[in-house]
Amino acid sequence: MTALETGGIVAVLLAGATLAGAWTSRHLPDHHLSTESKDAIKLATAVVGTLSALALGFLVASAKSRFDDAETELRGSGARLVLLDRVMAQYGPETAEARKQLAKLVETRIADGWGTATGNEQQSDDPGIEPVQRQLRLLDPQGDVQPLVKARALEVSGAIAEAHWLVLESGNEGLPTAFLIVLAFWLTVIFYTFGLLSPHNGTVVSVIIVCALSVGGAIFIVNDMAHPYGGLIYVSDEPLRIALSRMGRQ
Repeated sequence: MTALETGGIVAVLLAGATLAGAWTSRHLPDHHLSTESKDAIKLATAVVGTLSALALGFLVASAKSRFDDAETELRGSGARLVLLDRVMAQYGPETAEARKQLAKLVETRIADGWGTATGNEQQSDDPGIEPVQRQLRLLDPQGDVQPLVKARALEVSGAIAEAHWLVLESGNEGLPTAFLIVLAFWLTVIFYTFGLLSPHNGTVVSVIIVCALSVGGAIFIVNDMAHPYGGLIYVSDEPLRIALSRMGRQ
């Protein structure tokens, strides 16, 4: 289920809970909604509201942290790509084909992009930098310098490969399902009491439904940011473009 679908379901659920609360209040005996009863309901709902606020704050912090980590990792990958290209250039003309293949891999990654819901599925078939690593292993270093340069190139390419698989793994992660279900239940309780205790007029009901849509939008944003390489909110590929512009130089 995509982040947009999750946010939409939550918004509809909260709006439905509001309307259900308004319908219930019309069929309850008057003493069920006396001043004392309303005060007790408000106190109980305040506890649930506090828990919901804490949970939402935790989700926002977690999603923002994951998004920032992905952005930092992408910048690091761009720097390592340039470094690998320079190390292979130091090895000699024997790495010309490997350097071209490395640049082609970066161009393909930029062209494919990852700002779609299926971007991670497309990237799951991407071999990453492994073809370049195979060419590096086939090199026959001579003298004292080339073996060191080859070892360094394999080391940097290994770091790039590790980052590539981390991207794929993080793209498949999202917010904990059980946590979202519990949070949705708490929010449903709150909006049900809104409908139960609020005056029965179109203005109040309309405002509460707009608030339900806003909360659903917040859930969407948080869930979408938890997938930094897929969805509507994703990290920029600018570090890869900068890296590509600096590759292939002598």
